[in-house]
Amino acid sequence: MKLRRLLVLGLLAILVTFTTACSNNSESDQGDSGNKEADLSWKEKDPEEIKGDITVITQRTDIVDTVFQDYAKEFNKNYPNVNVEFEALTDYGGEIMPRMNTKEYGDVLLIPVQIPIENIPDYFEPLGKLDEMKEEYRGVEERAVDGTVYGIPIAVTYTGIVYNKAVFAEAGIEELPSTPDEFITALQKVKDNTDAIPMYTNYAAGWPLTQWEGTITTVAGDVAYYNQVMPKEKSPFDPGKPHYELYKVMYDAAEKGLIEKDPLTTDWEASKVMMNNGEIATMVLGSWAIEQIEEAGEHAEDIGYMPFPTNADKVIFPLGADLNITVNKNSEHKDAALAWLDWFINDSGYAVEQAGGINAAYDVPLPSELAEYEEQGIEFQLLAPAKEGEEGLLDEIDKESEVGLWLEDKKKVIIEAAIGNRDMTYDEIMEQWNEDWDAAAKKVIEE
Repeated sequence: MKLRRLLVLGLLAILVTFTTACSNNSESDQGDSGNKEADLSWKEKDPEEIKGDITVITQRTDIVDTVFQDYAKEFNKNYPNVNVEFEALTDYGGEIMPRMNTKEYGDVLLIPVQIPIENIPDYFEPLGKLDEMKEEYRGVEERAVDGTVYGIPIAVTYTGIVYNKAVFAEAGIEELPSTPDEFITALQKVKDNTDAIPMYTNYAAGWPLTQWEGTITTVAGDVAYYNQVMPKEKSPFDPGKPHYELYKVMYDAAEKGLIEKDPLTTDWEASKVMMNNGEIATMVLGSWAIEQIEEAGEHAEDIGYMPFPTNADKVIFPLGADLNITVNKNSEHKDAALAWLDWFINDSGYAVEQAGGINAAYDVPLPSELAEYEEQGIEFQLLAPAKEGEEGLLDEIDKESEVGLWLEDKKKVIIEAAIGNRDMTYDEIMEQWNEDWDAAAKKVIEE
């Protein structure tokens, strides 16, 4: 699963139809939305009392006929009288949205990101009170309405650097680099002492360059920076500021010849095999990529993960909630559906083994490789939301400025300048970003 920025412009017509239908439904057969108490009585029943046929709708077309079938077998060991069927959608949002105008959208599903948050109670079963559930689960705030939780993230992912332990050892890197300078020094050691590519950018594929933006919280050392500080910050790409430091690492690595020799011919699928085989030392990617790289060859044990280098006083692994699993409020077998949701989150192992993240439940231990970081004082935190009244402000400025924080175009410019294909210095690039950003911020805020 690639953690690309979700673009839903293609679903605009569907969204308009959905919103109209939602309004109509709210006035008729689905009028009991909001402030509804969750029915937790299923937890008090003997598992064998819970019965029914349920359909679970998933976006994982790749494992619906394998891993999910095994999940059903394990679930049935606890709930023998529940029959679980699966349906996988290739274009999850595009295919599930039209069905939301009916009552036939499965029993357990994922909350489509296209649904306005205020309309969520019209379609899904309440799971509990936010004040209580946020103490048990990460990320439940994102799809809560009026203090009630309607979904739990199927995984919580994070962004950092995938690295090859064997290559680092061969290069003589005894301790993982923690600052930008130390990281560039480590890449130089890889170049000097091994045959591996120090850092693979995947320039040609393009989208992997957008993964870098996911590390901005680590560079800033502040979970509030992105949504609360940056929207009102003047010239956020000045030297010393988080984005300047972040993309200076990209520029310096390319300028010093520490990336692939010909970025124009990179290959994403091949890069996973190369990294597994020790031909690549590092790649900046979300945690979702770990499993893919481990399974790309015979050297899974060589694949490690580290925080992005930072000069911040504290090191934060920024967490991001994946899609939320929920229950159709129209399900005829809600007890069975809720039992499946609970088992999937707490007992299936999906979050770590299939999504490359960590479990939303706080009481599920961190993966061993991350537990070591926690012991070192590295924090795992979700980003702080935007301040009240400033929701979406950062995105508006970004779009108006055309800087494209989560797009690949300007990142390619950095690499092109670094390798000599553009007559620009890094500081000139950042100055241009500042000029465009400040002009856009002035326009958006004044409007």
